[in-house]
Amino acid sequence: MYLSTEKKKEIFKQHGESETNTGSTESQVALFTYRIAHLTEHLKKNKKDYSTQLALQKLVGKRRGLLAYLYKKDINRYRAIIKSLGLRDIIKSI
Repeated sequence: MYLSTEKKKEIFKQHGESETNTGSTESQVALFTYRIAHLTEHLKKNKKDYSTQLALQKLVGKRRGLLAYLYKKDINRYRAIIKSLGLRDIIKSI
């Protein structure tokens, strides 16, 4: 499996407050970003895998929704997470 339990704990520890804080917005965005990167690499090799393409589009939408929520609730946390993950500012592109 591409995403082991240890890797998930590492992502949650790095972007959330602890390994067990899986519900924080930052940790969910970080996990979605990792999954999106993995699916993007898969689609570069398998261009006609349309089910994976649909899953990727859904993940991008979920991440975008979480980032929009975080932008509305706490702009400083939003800026910190997009800087740490190297994402573009989605609010400017809306």
